Amino acid sequence: MAIAWSEKASYVEVLSRPPSLCPPVILTQDELKKIAAYKAVEFVESGMVLGLGTGSTAKHAVDRIGELLRLGKLKNIVGIPTSKKTQEQAVSLGIPLSDLDHHSTIDLAIDGADEVDPHLNLVKGRGGSLLREKMVEGTCKKFICIVDESKLVKHLGGSGLAMPVEVVPFCWKFTANKLQNLFEDSGCVAKLRNDSKGKCFVTDNGNYIVDLYLKKDIGDLQVASDAILRIAGVVEHGMFLDMATTVIVAGELGITIKNK
Repeated sequence: MAIAWSEKASYVEVLSRPPSLCPPVILTQDELKKIAAYKAVEFVESGMVLGLGTGSTAKHAVDRIGELLRLGKLKNIVGIPTSKKTQEQAVSLGIPLSDLDHHSTIDLAIDGADEVDPHLNLVKGRGGSLLREKMVEGTCKKFICIVDESKLVKHLGGSGLAMPVEVVPFCWKFTANKLQNLFEDSGCVAKLRNDSKGKCFVTDNGNYIVDLYLKKDIGDLQVASDAILRIAGVVEHGMFLDMATTVIVAGELGITIKNK
């Protein structure tokens, strides 16, 4: 999947790569995530209001912001967390926090993604924070998405993994059936997400998540988005369309950046 995405040479700029005479260095997926995260934090400036993302990749960015604050290299930062987990992390690092009620415009948000297509459309929410992420990242002037190259796909849903939809608990089976029928032509299977204990996964907002598993491309993403949101019981979905202004990808060839 990463190779297919990178074939579009005009979409990416290679910023660094190992010298040809050096032996190859095999990095773990987490190390690649950390590289992308640290690169994104280079765009952070003192005095900014920041959207703080959620997930294993965004965690590295939040850690780095906290470190730079502690060292005095960043000052007067205000963070807007996208989940309770990120809020707890930021508090532990001494990052001052606020919310959208007090900062309706955000200078910069940094977050990961579960999938990225060649047009910088994203799938997010496999960690369960898609609603708050979309609220925060939908109000920022610049949204930097950070991923390792395993997240690159030809089309959204192309990984065969979950396309999350947050739904209200009331009659969730009814809503799940509606979602499955909506994408019947794409071989959709809708499943309620469970937590590690086998119980219904509950979001920070008290809702459930129905994961859609797709065998085929769902076509026009904006049409699909509108159709999902028209279903009674749906709160929000995990397609982040035309929202990322920059995607930073860490891979075998180094760091690549795509800007809108």
